[in-house]
Amino acid sequence: MQTQKSSPPSGERRSPALVALSHRPFARFAIGRLCATLAWQMVAIGVGYQLWHMTGDPLDLGLVGLAQFLPFILLILPSGQVADRLDRRGIMVAAYLLELLAASMLLVFTLTESRATWIVFLAVSLVGVARSFWMPASQAMTPNLVPPAAFPGALSVNAMLFQVGVIAGPSLGGLLAIAGVAWVYGVALALLVASTILMASIGEVRVRTAVVAWRLRDVLEGLRFVWHKRSLFGAISLDLFAVLLGGATALLPIFASDVLHVGPAGFGALRTAPGIGAAVMAVWLGTRPIDRHAGNWMFGGVVIFGLATLVFALSTSFAVSLVALVLLGAGDMVSVFVRQLLVQLQTPDWIRGRVSAVSSMFVGASNELGEFESGLTARWWGLVPAVVVGACGTLLVVVAYRWLFPQLAHLDRFPAPATEPTRGDRLQSAG
Repeated sequence: MQTQKSSPPSGERRSPALVALSHRPFARFAIGRLCATLAWQMVAIGVGYQLWHMTGDPLDLGLVGLAQFLPFILLILPSGQVADRLDRRGIMVAAYLLELLAASMLLVFTLTESRATWIVFLAVSLVGVARSFWMPASQAMTPNLVPPAAFPGALSVNAMLFQVGVIAGPSLGGLLAIAGVAWVYGVALALLVASTILMASIGEVRVRTAVVAWRLRDVLEGLRFVWHKRSLFGAISLDLFAVLLGGATALLPIFASDVLHVGPAGFGALRTAPGIGAAVMAVWLGTRPIDRHAGNWMFGGVVIFGLATLVFALSTSFAVSLVALVLLGAGDMVSVFVRQLLVQLQTPDWIRGRVSAVSSMFVGASNELGEFESGLTARWWGLVPAVVVGACGTLLVVVAYRWLFPQLAHLDRFPAPATEPTRGDRLQSAG
């Protein structure tokens, strides 16, 4: 494992984000993840654009999401076990190489003008497999690259760069698609090569303590750990229910055309607004990290998310809707920031991969199932009532969770990083 430390010049006080970036391994890791996020977003744009123009069948677009989700949900828990046993940097490199293979398949598919759409579904399923491995490895790896004091800054950098990728990736992919989808895949391929090289240059990142032999039941150790850490379970499941009930982004195309009456440019602005709010909040958290009243900050972020969703649902003004979506993204980022800090600080390094896999599973399920829930309830009750009910449900979840998880509601300062157990303790708990 490699961790490089550096000290700021005497008398100079830098933001936590800059302190984190001063550690060279983390800086390479962060830039590599940004390149991979850009590539992932561009590939999604290219695949959707290409399939729609090839088949004209909206079911194919739904199958793309399913092809990515199924391998992800099947492999995410075992991949956490892998992240706790093997070189986490090596897992990231292998996952990026798999995405590179998928992008290469799509590029060849496009250049040869093939009509065999199964190749596209195979390629995106490989992206789902890669995602199931790099998500827990990435989350578990970040604390290994910076000292504990710099971790909040590292987390804000990761969040900010992810949002930059989410905003810039589709825009860049859309512009390149004008010249041809092959350009989209070609540039994504180059970005994945860069991310793979950057990640490989970091050096080995392994769990610091010895581990017991491989056993199948250890795959579920992350679930058991989270279940017994009440504040951790509350933080992770709160995010699940908030996004599951309050997610309205899947319905943005309908709001844009039928409620706000804006064209493609207006829809693009609506789609980008939550990412802008999240990125701005991530920058703010990088310069002014939360150090007191962490529980209230987390619940407050979910309340803002729910209220912003409610305002968006009732708004018929494009400007008001944009502001609501920006606030929605900012509130979501606050709750995500607190949740991820709790996950990393309360989890010992030897099990961090499996706990990160549980967190990733909850987040992935909330996003995918939230889109399904939004579409289903909109079909049952109508567009606006469905989002209003979901927003109110999110606010009710906050009230219920403050009662169910008082230790999370009254959390003031973040806990000290979890200490590593002795090998005897580990063997006893494993038995």
